[in-house]
Amino acid sequence: MTLKKPAHASRNFLQPLNSPHVSNPPSVNPVLFEESAIATDLQLLIDILPERLRRAIQAVDLDDLIEIVMDLGRMAEARFSEGNILELGEQQVTLDEIHHVVKHMGYFTSDNRAGIPRTLHRISAMRNRQGDIVGLTCRVGKLVTGTVDPIKDIIESGKSVLLLGRPGVGKTSRLREIAMLLAGESQKRVVIVDTSNEIAGDGDIPHPAVGRARRIQVPHRERQKETMIEAVQNHTPEVIIVDEIGTEDEAMAARTIAERGVILVATAHGHTLENLVKNPMLSDLAGGIQTVTLGDEEAKRRASQKTIQERAKKPTFDICIEIRDRNTLAVYPDVAEAVDHLLRGWTLFPEIRRVDAETGATKVLKTNFEVMPTQMMDPPAGSFNPGDFSEHPRDDSALPVGQEEYRVFVYGVSKSYLDRILERLNMHHIRITKNVYDANAVIAIKANARPGSKILKLAQDYEVPVYYAKTNTMPQIQRALREALDAEVGAFAGQMIQTPFEDEMELALREAQEAVDMALAEKIAIELAPRRSYIRRIQHELVERHHLTSVSIGDEPNRRLKVLPLKNRD
Repeated sequence: MTLKKPAHASRNFLQPLNSPHVSNPPSVNPVLFEESAIATDLQLLIDILPERLRRAIQAVDLDDLIEIVMDLGRMAEARFSEGNILELGEQQVTLDEIHHVVKHMGYFTSDNRAGIPRTLHRISAMRNRQGDIVGLTCRVGKLVTGTVDPIKDIIESGKSVLLLGRPGVGKTSRLREIAMLLAGESQKRVVIVDTSNEIAGDGDIPHPAVGRARRIQVPHRERQKETMIEAVQNHTPEVIIVDEIGTEDEAMAARTIAERGVILVATAHGHTLENLVKNPMLSDLAGGIQTVTLGDEEAKRRASQKTIQERAKKPTFDICIEIRDRNTLAVYPDVAEAVDHLLRGWTLFPEIRRVDAETGATKVLKTNFEVMPTQMMDPPAGSFNPGDFSEHPRDDSALPVGQEEYRVFVYGVSKSYLDRILERLNMHHIRITKNVYDANAVIAIKANARPGSKILKLAQDYEVPVYYAKTNTMPQIQRALREALDAEVGAFAGQMIQTPFEDEMELALREAQEAVDMALAEKIAIELAPRRSYIRRIQHELVERHHLTSVSIGDEPNRRLKVLPLKNRD
């Protein structure tokens, strides 16, 4: 019997893949793949549904479909990206219909997730106390292309990169395209540690979206740290890609990988670099924090306290990228330097990369200010804002479904006033941010934001529009907000409810008390917000009880109190 020579036997395996003597395997064009395969992939998800749900879902436009929800005893729902929810059919979901879907799946892992082989779809199960499946969430997985273009130079720099951002902002989609880029154009040995099969899809064969990158699956979520080390020890990668580093052990495994000279590209739990530094389990990714006691001379030289916090070691990652939204990225090119400045209480100004939604072009925005003391971002002394020194739970509350976040930076404007306006107008998608570069608009008191001021220079550098309020009053702040939102004159009329007199009195007394405390502590004059005459009289009495002097200034309706500090006594 004559043995046939294998077709690949003549290949010289010492030749590189791009050698003219070696034919390259067909590569996947992500754009063409997206256009040709998304419809097919979506059909594979629809095919596992019961017959009546298939008929119902195929009668609607599926371009913006996010997920299909099946809960026992309830109507099945199709949920879309704009927040719309469509009930499928006229009957409630039965146990047989849930079993029909489960029967067409492989198996559910310990985290109650399953998938369809070679697709990015994810099916998650909800179980009762007996462990029986009583609900399914069928998440539509779509290949999103072009996400890596704004940061292609960073990914190809050969440095370890950490991606941060809130859930649903596109971190995993970027990891998928980064894997294809590094394994394809850069021709590096890439291994993906795929915990929930979200990066390379379900099944034993990775999804074509990751290109030539190899994928090692994690049997259980608790074993991700061991799998990360195993990938380095057994498969000689040049690049390791990990999704969602979330525990202290996984952070230590990431440090081990980086110290072995392997490039690490990963995502982690956290919205911003500052959140990461404050997270005790994951702060090691940014170098960790240690408390240091300085000597008298060193503390005097630094103009700081004797006990300070410093970075403990070199960060695991060289570069950090905060994904603000799908079109806006904040880049910290030196994580070590950024963390050092954060621990010293300095305001950072990262490089902002913004993608034009229409043209796809990337604009890089920088400022000449590298860092700045936090207090320099505050308005001048004397423009007291009641409530500015309290926590604002609205900032981190869940974003309403189907609404895009709109971020506002306020300068010299009362945050408490703006919060009350937003509550009354039911504008829960508008958030107050403490960073100019992160804002969609700046609302400032005109007297505090004069030409040539730092706030205007920063707003100009980051191309953030500035809207002015003449005085720190709710009508003026509301007017500036209306201009920022490009709303018509009178658009908010009728929505605002007048403040009850008791609430206004309580706020005015709290404002006067805080002004008294500041006048005593910092020995500066403080102007309060305009009030009606009766309330001003009560404020005068409160100030006098603290042996301070107050005067009324301005004309109605902007007449207000000015609290004067104690004169220096010899």
